[in-house]
Formats: sequence, structure tokens, C-alpha cells
Amino acid sequence: MKIVVQRVKSAAVTNETIHREISQGFCILVGVGNGDTMADVEVLAKKIANARIFEDEAGKLNLNIQQIEGAVLSISQFTLYADVKKGNRPGFSNAMAPDEANALYEKFNDALRAYNLPVETGVFGTDMLIDIQNDGPVTIIYESENGKIL
Repeated sequence: MKIVVQRVKSAAVTNETIHREISQGFCILVGVGNGDTMADVEVLAKKIANARIFEDEAGKLNLNIQQIEGAVLSISQFTLYADVKKGNRPGFSNAMAPDEANALYEKFNDALRAYNLPVETGVFGTDMLIDIQNDGPVTIIYESENGKIL
């Protein structure tokens, strides 16, 4: 799995059918690739839920999202698996098939909720507008394979 975590002051997702928003927390872009499993879901959810990337009173990145009572906006993002090695048009054959990917994406969101995090989501497989107020900016890329962080 490939996940881009952006620390935000606020974030929102909209399309013709939804409008969801959070205040302080994470906007997470989640890519599910061929071969990803529940082991990847679990290791990444734990790592992200415990990531100390919020400032404490001394200005150091020492607090996790639970400590600041933040929320998560989770967006499915198969384009994280774009293959750009050949030509000018990216290929997406490394992304998991939509039905399987959606199942793991939902399990990932449930795994974050198991850490008592409020999680809002976009709609899998649709075009959406994402509005974020990136804080810092702090953007961290997490990747896992076979249940191990890369």
C-alpha cells in the first residue's frame, strides 16, 4: 500500500453527491496495489495513528493525532500506483482491481477507527474535489509490502 499523509488545519471532499469535512488532523490519500493484504492495512493504520507529527508546547513534533483530538479525511487514490517509466501516459496495472481495492480501503478506514479516530471518506472510484489547508506543510509518504513498512 502507498499512503500520503498530509497534516491539515482543515480538509473537505465534495462531488455531486457528498460533502464531508474535518478540522485539524490528516488528509490521507490511500493507494492499494496488487498483492496488498490485511497485514499491510494493519501495519499502516497503526503507524499512522501513532505518528507523532503534531507540535507540542515546545514546538517539537511530539504529539500524535489522538493527543490533539484530530480527525481523518481518507481518500482512495489509485493513481499513487501510476507507472511513468515508459511514454507520457501513466499506466495503472500495478493498482489493485477496484472491487478488491475498495474492500481493503474500507478495512483500512475501519482499522483507523479502531484507534478511536473519527474518519470521513470520499466515494471510492469517483471524481472528487479535495480542499485542504496543509499545515506546515507536513506531508509524509508511507509504504508497506507484505505487512512491513518500506
